[in-house]
Amino acid sequence: MLSSVKIEQLLTVEAHIVELSNLLIQTVEDGASIGFLPPLHPTEANEYWKDVLNTETILLVAKIDNHIVGSIQLHLNTKQNGSHRAEIAKLMTNPNYRRMGIGRQLMKQAEERAKREGRTVLVLDTREGDPSNLLYSALGYIEAGKIPYYAKSANGELHATVFYYKTLMD
Repeated sequence: MLSSVKIEQLLTVEAHIVELSNLLIQTVEDGASIGFLPPLHPTEANEYWKDVLNTETILLVAKIDNHIVGSIQLHLNTKQNGSHRAEIAKLMTNPNYRRMGIGRQLMKQAEERAKREGRTVLVLDTREGDPSNLLYSALGYIEAGKIPYYAKSANGELHATVFYYKTLMD
């Protein structure tokens, strides 16, 4: 099935808003720490996606049979002293398509795009203990530190977040 995964950039979200919102809702319902808590109402998900794209955000999606099954965002830093870096944000894979390498493919494509944009440092953060920690470490991201009590889960528990970085200089 991995050979049928296509990664593409979305320049607009309008035609994909339902699929993107469903992806976000399913990901949040599955417990991902991506800024939202369940239950996430479709209206809130739609509003989020309507405001995602701007000149400093690149949205990549993974498609299987022309259906969105994952996404990732690359946030380009526009500050003069930060024009060499970007942030990886909101890596999502539909729970029905996890453990198939889609997250890895999205990360690799985001890294390649960052290089094309002249970025040499990537940063990201994720909840401590989530499976994503293993993915980021396997892809060569280095743990920079943790902040305790950073993110709240649906049951009100506070969790640490782990910050990672990776240099893209050859």
